[in-house]
Amino acid sequence: MRTAAGRGAVNGVGARAYGNPMSSSAEPTALLAALAAGDRSTRLRHVEHLPARAAQLAQWPEWVATPVLSSLTGSGIAQPWSHQREAMDLAHAGSHVVLSTGTASGKSLGYLVPALSAVIDGLDAPTGRGATVLYVAPTKALAADQLARIEALAIPGVRAATYDGDTPTDERRWIREHANVILTNPDLLHHSLLPGHQHWSPFLRALRYVVIDECHIYRGVFGSHVSSVLRRLRRVTTRYRAQPTFVLASATVSHPASHASRLIGMPVSAVEVDGSPREALTFALWEPPMVDDSRRSATTEAAELLAELVERDVQTLAFARSRAGVEGLASSARRRLGQVGGTPEATVAAYRGGYLPQERRELERALRDGELRGLAATNALELGVDISGLDAVLMAGWPGRRANLWQQAGRAGRSGRASLAMFIAADDPLDTYLLDHPEAIFGAPIESTVMDPANPHVLAPHLAAAAHELRLTEADLPMFGTGARGVLDLLVERGIVRRRPTGWFWARDDRPGDHVNLRGTTEVVSIVERRSGRVLGTIDEASAHSQVHTGAVHVHQGDPFVVTDLDLESATATVVRGDPGWSTHSQSRSSFEILGAQRTHQWGEVEVCFGTVRVTNQVTSFLRRLPSGEVLGTHPLDLPERSLVTRGVWWTMPLDLLEAAGIEEAHIPGAAHAAEHAAIGMMPLVATSDRWDIGGVSTDQHPDTGLPTILVYDGYPGGAGFAERAHTAFGEWVEATRDAIARCRCERGCPSCVQSPKCGNGNEPLDKDRAVRLLDVVLMSRPG
Repeated sequence: MRTAAGRGAVNGVGARAYGNPMSSSAEPTALLAALAAGDRSTRLRHVEHLPARAAQLAQWPEWVATPVLSSLTGSGIAQPWSHQREAMDLAHAGSHVVLSTGTASGKSLGYLVPALSAVIDGLDAPTGRGATVLYVAPTKALAADQLARIEALAIPGVRAATYDGDTPTDERRWIREHANVILTNPDLLHHSLLPGHQHWSPFLRALRYVVIDECHIYRGVFGSHVSSVLRRLRRVTTRYRAQPTFVLASATVSHPASHASRLIGMPVSAVEVDGSPREALTFALWEPPMVDDSRRSATTEAAELLAELVERDVQTLAFARSRAGVEGLASSARRRLGQVGGTPEATVAAYRGGYLPQERRELERALRDGELRGLAATNALELGVDISGLDAVLMAGWPGRRANLWQQAGRAGRSGRASLAMFIAADDPLDTYLLDHPEAIFGAPIESTVMDPANPHVLAPHLAAAAHELRLTEADLPMFGTGARGVLDLLVERGIVRRRPTGWFWARDDRPGDHVNLRGTTEVVSIVERRSGRVLGTIDEASAHSQVHTGAVHVHQGDPFVVTDLDLESATATVVRGDPGWSTHSQSRSSFEILGAQRTHQWGEVEVCFGTVRVTNQVTSFLRRLPSGEVLGTHPLDLPERSLVTRGVWWTMPLDLLEAAGIEEAHIPGAAHAAEHAAIGMMPLVATSDRWDIGGVSTDQHPDTGLPTILVYDGYPGGAGFAERAHTAFGEWVEATRDAIARCRCERGCPSCVQSPKCGNGNEPLDKDRAVRLLDVVLMSRPG
């Protein structure tokens, strides 16, 4: 185990304290020693001590409206912190600004003060609504939380309301005509407000501020979609002669001004120096033990630690990466507490997306009042929901980015007391690498956010929507980027928009917004129980081929179902309830065609390229496997091929270099396949991706290159920016991949290094040792 002193501020600590503080005997250092006692001693791999930080206070600006100032000071906020004051002044002066500081650093005050002051100042207008504010959050829950904060201020004249898909029809007209602060989400903008902007004209004419909260969430394809939505919003507000100021709030990220500028399409100033106080934080890296040649699951380990911390009366929040993981973690912790006795099982609960608002509020209240001592949560709690000041935070598995990690860790810390954060490694190449390289967490800068607003597959439906909302003119095109004209030409060719001397017009009878889902694919398959006709859920069409094919075993809320039929024409998978006693695993065949290299780097005889590829995949069969691992049989499937045109990074290696490294031609497939898996697992280190956002193909001889070739590609039409970032950081990426494989303590390959949970070939063939040699060949060819 290694320990290190902290390297400066990483998070903010809120003033709200939850429950009762942990006892002095449970201070972080003593607590860690107790958790790592006995046979657990080898699990504690690294400890980082982050020092406390004093608050940097500022004075209230003179321009703050008196009712706003009175409400804030009356609620106990005597002075703003320095970063809040800086953001307030920039926004008040009309500068677009992004506030990028730590969790619980009070970012909302930075935009609420200028926004609500403008609303109050606008009450004297003839309409009584001289200034309006549009607040955009990535989730309904976050918008509801922000509404509760505004309502708690009780400022006379501020009429705030949420407007989303759940808003009753009879309330919508009142909100449009009377509310001066509207809280919504990008989906509502896309599907309702922008196509129906005529109904919103009084609100839009008075629009003074647009607040984009948690803007770091907008990355990849989702970020690219939201970027186009915000450009459409700017275009519509110009129609009503409004020039709103954009104020964005973000977790701590690298280059926040650059990300915010790409998101809204205009220059943005950044406020990054966090003036909020922070108590000392002890941050531990924890490795679950090996069990039967694989690592114990991070969720199981977190459940054990959560139960022990709750038993010690340490109020703890445990993060897991999926809803199922959260439910399993909470139930397992409750079960352990029941077995031990003494601590009521009801002191632990689960908190995830999908709960009703009243359920969430009750959980938050129980946590504040100390009734709940442990909570298992998904990243729903990352998004500004008002829970902080806890004694300890557990993170089961890497949350995707350093920014997410620090945001989750920032939930720990109450005024005047040190706190504990623990990262519990999952059975994954990246998690394994981070245990061996804590400097990649504590010594590396927060990642910048990846997205590609120019992706033609994303841009096309938004240009069509813009033409539907208002005639699209030559003057509008620069707002959408240099590729907009070429995309419009294709839309004209396909009869989707019509070109006229005065501009481009929507040419169809339906609504363009109905053809695109901002958060992913619009092609979904419904999973229907045959006996009752009940829809159990949906799955995207691409995943349906591998997960709900005929004969597949599908698990829903812990109950097994068998798929009796997958009908792609009706987009329905029919299932019957029952446990056959085995699980199923699909097998597929993949290939790719290089359509064009955009950038090529020569590393000696190794060629590294980034460009456009066509990936073809076909699910061909599935295995039935007993819990013991025994395979009962392989069953063929008759499913169509699926093609994806996207962006990828690929590299080729000459046979003589591989042979000189001891990789004979017969062993190239296993070496390349293992290196491909590990590279996919390690890509989140250099790009803000999840391994499920990307795919890979490897071959011992590709028809386009004539050489052994490895490809890693974005799993979205047109790309998402991840492969491009990996190409830019290729050396760092490959070096980390090689290190993750070489340092793994397994003999022949495991999920912590070269095995993949989504491999369509059943993780065959894989050659761990030769994968290291293959990557050595690449690295030894590195220029300089």
